[in-house]
Amino acid sequence: MFRATITLAPCRRLFDSSNDNHEEVVKINRTLVSVVDDDESVRESLPDLLSEFGFATQVFSSAEEFLESGYVVQSKCLILDIAMPGMTGPDLKRALAIRGHNIPVIFITANKDETIRPRMLKIGAVECLFKPFSDTELLRAINALLD
Repeated sequence: MFRATITLAPCRRLFDSSNDNHEEVVKINRTLVSVVDDDESVRESLPDLLSEFGFATQVFSSAEEFLESGYVVQSKCLILDIAMPGMTGPDLKRALAIRGHNIPVIFITANKDETIRPRMLKIGAVECLFKPFSDTELLRAINALLD
């Protein structure tokens, strides 16, 4: 599997004028990508991969947990499982839209039904990836929504 190493988040170096030694202060702006998936292995592995790509991450085991978190407004991208107990991925996307949060969504699913992808794109997903997906596929999808 090809692994891309790309720096996506800008790093700005600022000088702290209150510091008499004029020491350099480094501030890093990292885009927050939230992952919502009931599969523990996904919640454990995706943050490491996203961190390698330069993103900050938060993980949630359910749509309800994400909605109740303080990260809805901060999230710039949502990687969202389609089939979860309780509120499904598409249900969460609709609930966010009703609340005025139009976070770009990349759906992920273990269901290999080829009719799923066109349906998810039709409801506004940036991409729909089938598990297991490659690092390159995920990075391509994230880049598409951030451009």
